[in-house]
Amino acid sequence: MSDSSSLPPVRLHSEAQLARDALAAPLLSRAARLARWAGPGTRVDAGGELAEEQLPGAAGVLGLSGDDAAALTGEAWRVAVDTGLVEVVDEEEGTVTQGEDLALLTSGGPQDVLGIWLGALDVVLADATVPDLGDLVDALGEGEEIDLSSLDWDPEAESEFLDGVLGNLYLLTVGEDALGGVAVPLPALAASMILPDDMGEPTDDVLEQVSDAMMRLDDQFRLLEPVGLVDYQPVDEALMADGAEEPAPVDDMDVSRYGVVRLTPLGLYGLRARLIEAGFAAPAVGELTDKGADTLLDGTAGFPPTAAQAEIEQWLARREPLAAARELLFAARGADAGAPLRRLHCQQALALVGTEAEPALREVLDDAELGGLARVWLSERGAADVPPPSEAMVFWLTIDTVAAQLAAEGNSDELQALVEGLARQHSGFFDTAWRVGHPAASDVLEAMGRLHPDKKVAKEARKAAFKARSHQGA
Repeated sequence: MSDSSSLPPVRLHSEAQLARDALAAPLLSRAARLARWAGPGTRVDAGGELAEEQLPGAAGVLGLSGDDAAALTGEAWRVAVDTGLVEVVDEEEGTVTQGEDLALLTSGGPQDVLGIWLGALDVVLADATVPDLGDLVDALGEGEEIDLSSLDWDPEAESEFLDGVLGNLYLLTVGEDALGGVAVPLPALAASMILPDDMGEPTDDVLEQVSDAMMRLDDQFRLLEPVGLVDYQPVDEALMADGAEEPAPVDDMDVSRYGVVRLTPLGLYGLRARLIEAGFAAPAVGELTDKGADTLLDGTAGFPPTAAQAEIEQWLARREPLAAARELLFAARGADAGAPLRRLHCQQALALVGTEAEPALREVLDDAELGGLARVWLSERGAADVPPPSEAMVFWLTIDTVAAQLAAEGNSDELQALVEGLARQHSGFFDTAWRVGHPAASDVLEAMGRLHPDKKVAKEARKAAFKARSHQGA
């Protein structure tokens, strides 16, 4: 996927709701509590980490105890410092004060809160690509320098791997057009990074790589859950038990015991922000509401149906029905390659407009490009005095519809069924279709010849396509 790739549109919660989710994320909440606790007596070391003797007190403020208390407290403190909730006043003295950004969590707007949360996400993503602390200690050589070669750790490769995994999770989520997220088994996510697309039966070596990737991701998603990026069900500890231990009984059919991850609405927002920063086109439903109808129709051309309808509904909600209908119809005109799909989306948008728009549809009844869809709209609403379409208009609209379907779906099963139905229901269809003067007639007829299973009918379609090209050239 290149940086110029356009990703599927994402449906986001409101910024107000996302900001509430960010404030409720355990890690940012802990960081804010530590920032409010920090005072003249708080001390940090040269790296800005909380002094070791102050960790127990800070953990107590957070209500943490047990083996993980110090690590969780240290992580929350790093987030507080790196996001500006805490500022180091004097590095030599190790003194700190509350940062200016701390007040934004209570008095700032949703964008202020989300900006701080994105900073916290950056901190955690960086932490997630660092080796285990035990491995780091083992790698300390003489002179207290870390021997990275002994860790088999490439920081850049680790970061790229995690970015790739999160990118795939984003695609799986927006591809389902699911506002509430999609639960993805960890093995499938790991395999998406390891298995080549054209691989048949994976080899033992590849399966071992997938297993190793799963274990890495298990550790990383455990770190990423507290910041609110994902909901994560970890790998069942029984699967990682030492051979000397008696494993607990497990259900071999329960895929969830291998780990299941779901991108949260806040996580969807966060990954989209990172993708945009990296140069990707990552559209969101609602971005076109203040744009013209031409931008709306072109912009929703690649949207899944549910997302397209949501975008159109939001666009219509800001406009008077009659004015919206006129603007849509004007934007739907054109003889360019994208025009049939624009008219299809125009028709879908007009289906959401009430009878107040009727004057706009009557104004285009004599229009060669729009008269057919106008008649369809009026007839579906039981309007009176709708003139019957001419044969040429019927065939023009048919070619336009098939051209739009080709642009939207390619050679789909639904399109093949449509092609077969047209050839069966209209005798002499091809002999008439090439004469209607539609700019896409030759391409549509060529596609019909390619899609129709009957060789005789397919040949007729191809002959008609040749005539249409010759007619257009003349």
